[in-house]
Amino acid sequence: MFSRYIGALAAVWICLSVAPVSGQTASEDDATFTLRSSFKSSLLLSQWPDDPALFPDRGSATGFWRVRVEPTVRWGERATFDVAFEQRLRVFSSASDVAGANVLPSDASAPFRIRQLDWRFASASHAEWRGEIDRAALHVHFSGADVTVGRQAIGWGRGTLFGAVDLFAPFTPLEADREWRRGVDAVRADVKLGDRVSLDTVGAFGETLSRSTFATRLRGYAGKADIEILGGSRARDLFAGVTSSAAVGNVEVHGELAVFRTAGTPGSLDFADHRSIVKAVVGGSYRLPVGNGVLLYGEYHYSGFGATSADRILLQLGDPAFQERYLRGDTQILGRHATAVLASYEVAPELACATEWLQSPLDGSGIVVPSTTWTLSDRWSVVLSGYLPYGRGPIGLALGSEFGASPLAAFVQIRTYR
Repeated sequence: MFSRYIGALAAVWICLSVAPVSGQTASEDDATFTLRSSFKSSLLLSQWPDDPALFPDRGSATGFWRVRVEPTVRWGERATFDVAFEQRLRVFSSASDVAGANVLPSDASAPFRIRQLDWRFASASHAEWRGEIDRAALHVHFSGADVTVGRQAIGWGRGTLFGAVDLFAPFTPLEADREWRRGVDAVRADVKLGDRVSLDTVGAFGETLSRSTFATRLRGYAGKADIEILGGSRARDLFAGVTSSAAVGNVEVHGELAVFRTAGTPGSLDFADHRSIVKAVVGGSYRLPVGNGVLLYGEYHYSGFGATSADRILLQLGDPAFQERYLRGDTQILGRHATAVLASYEVAPELACATEWLQSPLDGSGIVVPSTTWTLSDRWSVVLSGYLPYGRGPIGLALGSEFGASPLAAFVQIRTYR
């Protein structure tokens, strides 16, 4: 049955690919129409730890297809309206791999949307076909401000893999496809206050005001350093934060610090009462003068939202309050501490290699992720990745370490753009 849907997705993309890429403009007052499309075909093979209580099916495979269509209308130099409609087809061999081990994009409801505009077209016991409107925003440029209204992608912070102040649908550190951050329903105004100072204000709306975010950041630059001061409310929490980055010789250093005053959730394990929770990121980058240059990133992340130890992770995942926070992106890690190193090297213009190393400093477990990107042309590329976890494995329903229950996995993705 779902083989027809795979063909349908490909047929939709092919039909869009032969459509005109752009319209003609007779004058600056006329609208210009452009249409971009992309198709991604992914395969994830996973071997889970030998623990029948948690993973009845040790071996699993997931096929994942994405078709994304992005029409844009531009009126002169001041206004642009863009839309992105995406269809996703996921076919999986077992329930163990429905979540994709944090490698594939989540199918959970996106945070900060008044209406999801996400539809299930068809489903079966081992497959699901969905579609959603991921962008629908009007961008208006004024002489001293940029205003965006509608569904849009917003990313704050200085972190490469982690974020303490990234409030709007952040990626997880192991997600393989980080090209499109999920859109949120927001009104955003970025106002220029001076040559080196600006004020960025966002209202991102959920189904109710208690599920919405209102935040402001003041940005300034001095020499080779920048600083941001942030504050506002996210859902029912109040928060304040600061970020900065600077060049110290040939090294780039950055940091983020945020404090959240959480509202109490009756019956929750860790969030029943009001609490002050800290998140922090400290990191840097440096290009080693080897060959074409090896770009190194290193980061440490602390999240007070996470579990204090591995044996509490499953307990907290059973807490609806923690589940909501984790899916919303309040924390990108299940524990409280994580370190990461990312090294990338361009062997040739068409071939790039990278290795990510993610580790818990508390229990010594981690994951090494080598990857290769082969660019065949301007429109075609192939990505190959491996996920190599280490650490104490689970025993029964108890986790021995934070990453010891992660699967040994291989990921391949073919990407094409029009």
